Amino acid sequence: MKIKPLNGYVVIKPLEAEEVTKSGIVIPDTANKEKPQEGEVVAVADKNISSNGVELPIEMKLGDKVLYGRYSGEDVKVDGVEYKIVEMTSVRAIVQ
Repeated sequence: MKIKPLNGYVVIKPLEAEEVTKSGIVIPDTANKEKPQEGEVVAVADKNISSNGVELPIEMKLGDKVLYGRYSGEDVKVDGVEYKIVEMTSVRAIVQ
């Protein structure tokens, strides 16, 4: 199955990130609720039209690594894989 986002949305595959302290203790990503999430863009809508009808540029492309808010978008599971469907305006940055 394939996910095709509609106007102004992007599908992101979250990347798991864990931190390890100097003493070797693993801190799971869920421990820091304020830290933005990182993920890979796997699908982008064809259009990004604002609520007042203005067509906005699409600044992301397939394969981009992005940062987005932890509570942004909707969690979905397709063929056993977890994804987030997020509004383009909720994506905070592209990691280069």
